[in-house]
Amino acid sequence: MELHIRLEGRKGLTEQLYQQLRAGIESGHLAAGTQLPPTRLLAEQLGVSRKTVAEAYSRLTYDNLLSGKVGRGTFIAPRLPVQHNANENVPLAAAESLERWHQRATVLGRRALDAPSRYDFVGGASSKAQFPYDHWRSCLQYALRRSQRHTDRQFSPQGLPELREAIAHHIAYARGVHCTGADVLVCNGAQQALDLIARVLVEPGSKVAMEDPGYPPARQLFLALGAQLQSVPVDGQGLCVEQIADGTRLIYVTPSHQFPLGMPMSEARRQALLARAAELGALVIEDDYDCEFRYQGPAAEALQRLDRHGLVAYVGTFSKTLLPELRLGYAVLPPAVMQAACVAKHLTDWHSPSLQQWALARFIGEGHLNRHIRRCHEVYSARRERILARLDGDLAPWFSAVPASAGFHLSALARPGLDVEQLINLARKVEVGLYSLAPFFSEAPVQPGLLLGFGAIELLDIDPALDRVADTLQSLS
Repeated sequence: MELHIRLEGRKGLTEQLYQQLRAGIESGHLAAGTQLPPTRLLAEQLGVSRKTVAEAYSRLTYDNLLSGKVGRGTFIAPRLPVQHNANENVPLAAAESLERWHQRATVLGRRALDAPSRYDFVGGASSKAQFPYDHWRSCLQYALRRSQRHTDRQFSPQGLPELREAIAHHIAYARGVHCTGADVLVCNGAQQALDLIARVLVEPGSKVAMEDPGYPPARQLFLALGAQLQSVPVDGQGLCVEQIADGTRLIYVTPSHQFPLGMPMSEARRQALLARAAELGALVIEDDYDCEFRYQGPAAEALQRLDRHGLVAYVGTFSKTLLPELRLGYAVLPPAVMQAACVAKHLTDWHSPSLQQWALARFIGEGHLNRHIRRCHEVYSARRERILARLDGDLAPWFSAVPASAGFHLSALARPGLDVEQLINLARKVEVGLYSLAPFFSEAPVQPGLLLGFGAIELLDIDPALDRVADTLQSLS
């Protein structure tokens, strides 16, 4: 390590060195645990005597700023954080704005801070054991070679053309989405797609409608932008379209696999939603978050394919299909929205990481994505069937499953009299992670129950976990 030290003149060299090192330590530029150069090496670099450096080190050690470790060297000593007097802080003029953002925290964000249980039915998490790491590594190496040959430093905020074309072909095949690469905007996950769409359409006071229960990060995003949010109830056919208020300009739905309950939106309700959107001139966000995995019956067409008026924005993600760490998603946008969304994307982060885009385009083009989905489909299907068998069997006195044919979570509604929150707390004590449906409700009456994710729990762990849940339920009874 070469320190940035500047000594002037030939007098007071020890003091100069001492003061500069001390300033670097106290400012944090020299972090705790950093190893300093040996006295001989630093003396040679600075052109001073070794005694000068040794004396400076000695004084800093006496001040408890350095610590010597026999046989290893001299290190910056750990320091307690500086304690600021709260009475001296100047209140920020934007304090109220900051407080509003504090209130936007979601249950999903807080859940990420919890330590996972041994048996965890967390929703939205996929199985890393199924991911083809070797194929992905090969695609990343290809991306590095592409980057080495790429001379243009400018990249489109809309995304690399080869990835947009690959996405368009994939979702046309898998979900029946009608689009070309020109209609696709590559984003950092589905959440950024929601943010970009809402940012260009929603102003303070704008009416936005979404399902209740629904996806908390979407709800909090719309509220953060100042939307007048309407929580529209759902029934067995999906969103209750007739309750969407006049003046609504944005409608958020999960029609293929309602989040969190799981039932699909009926064909009649889809047509009614599109008719209501056309009547209002409202854009519909179709969040198709995990519907590549379908287990029974014919796959329902994407709502976007039924759209005849350019009013549906189709949003998808690879974070659930592949890996959460990937953080790549996409939006298929109507022409009226695309240009504004690209401007917003450019102002936000210029573009999504090009290396990962090249790698993902290669991954899709070589067929790895479809093969991965087929492998995961078999795995998730077996896990789903096992959970359903237990819900229809020994757990039936306490729960009933909500009919769902897609995704990698399902919901189970609690029978009357069961205290779901107490069950969750007791299950945590026997190393089983269960999750309540209650946080997903906003204004609609809460339906007590559980969201049971099966993407991250192994098949052989399901019965031992549910045995513990059954024992806990028996004790509650």
